[in-house]
Amino acid sequence: MTIDGIEMNQKPARRHGADTEVHRRQRGKNLATLAALLGFVVLVYFVAMIRMSGGSFP
Repeated sequence: MTIDGIEMNQKPARRHGADTEVHRRQRGKNLATLAALLGFVVLVYFVAMIRMSGGSFP
């Protein structure tokens, strides 16, 4: 099928350069967000354990 002379079943050509840099930066931001989220989950877990043990952590 064609729309305005463009085949719809073809994959777009990959551009090297600008797209690669943008994706690399976005991946770095995603990993930083993941690390912050995991750190928060670990903090909440330990605070819950301390509170359930009566305030003293063994």
